[in-house]
Amino acid sequence: MTASHSSRTFSIRRYAPEPGAWGKITARDSVVRKLDWILLLSCAALSLIGAVLVHSATRNRTELNHGEPYFFFLRHLLNTGIGLALAALTIWLGHRTLRGAVPVLFGLAVVLALLVLTPLGSTINGSRSWLAIPGGFSLQPAEFTKITITLGMAMILAARVDAGDRPHPDHRTVVQALGLAAVPVAVILLMPDLGSVMVLGAIVLGVLMASGASNRWILGLLGTGVVGCLAIWQFGLLDEYQIARFAAFANPSLDPAGVGYNTNQARIAIGGGGLTGSGLFRGSQTTGQFVPEQQTDFIFTVAGEELGFLGAGLIIVLLGVVLWRACRIARETTELYGTIVAAGIIAWFAFQAFENIGMTLGIMPVTGLPLPFVSYGGTSMFAVWIAIGLLQSIRAQRPVSAAR
Repeated sequence: MTASHSSRTFSIRRYAPEPGAWGKITARDSVVRKLDWILLLSCAALSLIGAVLVHSATRNRTELNHGEPYFFFLRHLLNTGIGLALAALTIWLGHRTLRGAVPVLFGLAVVLALLVLTPLGSTINGSRSWLAIPGGFSLQPAEFTKITITLGMAMILAARVDAGDRPHPDHRTVVQALGLAAVPVAVILLMPDLGSVMVLGAIVLGVLMASGASNRWILGLLGTGVVGCLAIWQFGLLDEYQIARFAAFANPSLDPAGVGYNTNQARIAIGGGGLTGSGLFRGSQTTGQFVPEQQTDFIFTVAGEELGFLGAGLIIVLLGVVLWRACRIARETTELYGTIVAAGIIAWFAFQAFENIGMTLGIMPVTGLPLPFVSYGGTSMFAVWIAIGLLQSIRAQRPVSAAR
């Protein structure tokens, strides 16, 4: 009798444990690994350098710091921390999610800008561009319009292209995008905040160039801008303090003790720094409080005087790294919407940094624009970090195969 043995095949299933927190962070498709850390660290370095420069400019200004030498230093760090949190929130939401919320965000930004023209608004240095809020704080809505105008125009210009209907925006789409941009520009002109209008103009040009719109629109806008500036000057639509600033830019020796004072003192501070500077907290112009608004608009003069050409050059190099990484993100994204948003941010940062540094050197008119990440100012800090969050989101939401 033969005993038959039945053979059974057993399939062994391997159960892998769920990855822990560190595994999720280091996974190839994790958001953390997709972030552009060179961009992030460059922005953080600029903010930290700014905190030290702000402290140098304000530690002896008892009329500003309320007798607390570290008041502005700590506030700058707090603003940076809030900005980082806003960037993280923006990355978590994602630029594609925010695309659907653009109409609400755009409307909110315009309403806030309009509130500046009401009794809630306050005037600083001749410009009624601030909104007083409880607790002694203030908000500058124009900073948020830089974000919403970028997102809004990108949404309109990229809609039919990303859907595959057209290879590039047609004339009707461009007109719609320009009509949307005209709303916040008109409101900010009423304040008037000429510096912010100039930045918005740069953003509009950058967005249109990245969208693939016809070159006739670019040339037409440039021509319209020149004609508009001449008309504003000819018909006296500028405020008296704005005319004085342009006159001082054209001829700094015109009124060295008046409208030309800021530019002259800024040049003296930067020129006295030499190659390595006079040393941190040892600048005579900074310590003597000769440069007005030094913690905000003229923060670059502190770097030039106390850190010299090398220290000021480091700031410019870091800003260049930020623009380089942003250009790389714009080039590598696979959707037109992301490319346009990144291009708008690049135009914003590039023009504002050039204008701020240029006015301290006397090669650009004084317009009251802060140096991104470096100057003191909560609203400005929040806006630039939200922009970094958008750039990081554009990079992180690329397909894995496109990531480098």
